[in-house]
Amino acid sequence: MAAAMAAACCGLEEETVMGEQKAPGACPRCGGAVVATDVESVRRVLCCLPLCVKNKRKFSCARCRRSLAALSTHA
Repeated sequence: MAAAMAAACCGLEEETVMGEQKAPGACPRCGGAVVATDVESVRRVLCCLPLCVKNKRKFSCARCRRSLAALSTHA
């Protein structure tokens, strides 16, 4: 009960899939195709007020559904 009350006050993060597209490369585990998923995450306070909105791109394998880490190209 206390954990639920703390989560309601501090905010919960909701993720919504905005779209998927094929990405270059192959999965190192099974060799399957890589899929780039655009995800919008919203952290809300008191279940109604949006506190923070983030757009992320997540990469995963289409065959084994393993989450893949993107390499940063920024030097």
